[in-house]
Amino acid sequence: MKNIPSVNLADFLSDNPAKKQQFVDQIGKAYEDIGFVALKGHFLDDSLVTELYAEIKNFFALPEEVKQKYEKPEIAGQRGYISFGKEHAKGRKEGDLKEFWHFGQYVENNPKYEAEYPNNIEVEELPKFNSAGKRAYKMLEKTGVYVLRALAIHLGLEEFYFDNYIKNGNSILRPIHYPPITEEPKNAVRAAAHGDINLITLLMGAQGKGLQVQRHDGAWLDAMAEPDELVINVGDMLSRHTNNKLKSTIHRVVNPPKELWGTSRYSIPFFMHPISEMPLNCLENCIDDQNPKGFEDITAGAFLEERLRELGLKK
Repeated sequence: MKNIPSVNLADFLSDNPAKKQQFVDQIGKAYEDIGFVALKGHFLDDSLVTELYAEIKNFFALPEEVKQKYEKPEIAGQRGYISFGKEHAKGRKEGDLKEFWHFGQYVENNPKYEAEYPNNIEVEELPKFNSAGKRAYKMLEKTGVYVLRALAIHLGLEEFYFDNYIKNGNSILRPIHYPPITEEPKNAVRAAAHGDINLITLLMGAQGKGLQVQRHDGAWLDAMAEPDELVINVGDMLSRHTNNKLKSTIHRVVNPPKELWGTSRYSIPFFMHPISEMPLNCLENCIDDQNPKGFEDITAGAFLEERLRELGLKK
């Protein structure tokens, strides 16, 4: 039994205005209620998904000393490899039980952002890893554009409101490996309870148990998706921008039962970020007497800096 609503992007892309509006209403309600949906009809095809999973498994299986070549602490983990236990949730000291990789934006015709973002790091040993990562990045970004267009309509904004903020945005594709657990973890889980920083997160790999979302009454629900679905949730930036009308839901990845400790888990979230200048000021039409303005004005860039320090990725 799936605990999060399912929607189909094909409805939004159809020429049928009623179907398009139905998608807007469904995703808008889901994001006001629980902050998560499972989405069919996205732009990732099965062959690309299969290739990307094969390549990330190849990368994480490389010897430690090879992976270490691609870890660059001087760029605060924005690109390349981040080794096991380096990241922790806000407010926690224990590192999460995971290692991961970051693909970043492939800037097009914009010297300003080419200078602002670190270059992507190429894995010499696995040329297909680089190409599959880039293609998946582009398809997830394209999917995210349409989800944000639907949300703009739901919020009473112009449909293309988000487009210029997310073009060449500071988005990240993060293949994650949760290695087998070899001993009783000391107060650590695969990913401790947290909210995402960004506008929206598009997640590949929520087919196995592990990902849980927290309802407003505090109960934890398993977020399970079908093999052809992405799980997409609201991040803190979008929640803040909408004065918490759209909910950034706390979620976590729990450790498996002991009989499954010997297995790896892989997931691939795409964190959709805007350009750093985007103002996250609360939208006027999300403020009223019942919901007074709840957040100070801030830009996306300043908010990201603040959060990276809280996560231990920036000193």
